[in-house]
Amino acid sequence: MDLKSKIILIYGPTASGKSEFAIKLAKKINGEIINADSMQVYKELKILSARPLQKNHQKIKHYLYGFRSVRKKFSTGDWLKLVKKKIFDVKKNNKTPILVGGTGLYFKALTEGLVKIPNIPLKFRVKIRSLHKKLGSKKFFLNLIKLDPLSKNHINQSDTQRAIRAYEVKSYTKRSIYMWFKNTQADYASSDFYKIYLDYPRSDLLKRINTRTEKMIKDGAIREVKRFIKLKVPRDKTASKAIGIQEIRDYIDKKIQKSDVIEKISVKTRQYAKRQSTWARGNMLDWNKINSEGLKKFLKKI
Repeated sequence: MDLKSKIILIYGPTASGKSEFAIKLAKKINGEIINADSMQVYKELKILSARPLQKNHQKIKHYLYGFRSVRKKFSTGDWLKLVKKKIFDVKKNNKTPILVGGTGLYFKALTEGLVKIPNIPLKFRVKIRSLHKKLGSKKFFLNLIKLDPLSKNHINQSDTQRAIRAYEVKSYTKRSIYMWFKNTQADYASSDFYKIYLDYPRSDLLKRINTRTEKMIKDGAIREVKRFIKLKVPRDKTASKAIGIQEIRDYIDKKIQKSDVIEKISVKTRQYAKRQSTWARGNMLDWNKINSEGLKKFLKKI
């Protein structure tokens, strides 16, 4: 299997071992690793984002990790612009670019192009979210497919985030989000990529999440959040939504016990992992799925 001429993409739910796998793969194919995780771009969120350790950077070059301030906005468009340049630089040096992360929208933008939908005002978005809360998922979804029939074949009723987004776009722009997608073009051909999705059994993933959460607390996540709070980052900034910040805030404010922090972070992380897996099932049909047992076999074949 010749992967050296490809752009390697590695996606999987949080705590699925993407970074470890990427390093092993990079060693075998003379690769360098590029971040595709929206939280790992922030320099102040090293522990909570599970950013690769500095010692791993010394073994294999890593790019786009921990370079952005949590105070500053960082969009999918910002990432796409930087990552395209980095892919070019890595290939220019006769290395194989390996993109690793759990942010599905980053991969979608790279492989399909970035949808140039007009910015929707926050007040309008809040209004749609309030409507969803008022109607409930089932009735909201029925209203959505009446408003935008194209959504019926693309969105599952349980996928709240995508349903709300589709409703926002059609209501505000008077045009289906899927028409916006249709008119979007990528800078790369499908054949330029080799796509890997780490598909862990749910039971194994839950154990890994619990273990990682305990390690985060042990490694200083509470100190990290204390420093983050001092920065007075607005709640609407992306970095403020990192899993663990609110739970540790509650502990610092003596609203919950330390043992509750670990449990609450683990629960929220499991919910996030489930959303990532759901997203992958709807958007990554052409990806090569590899389970935990198949990783060693895959590396041996190369």
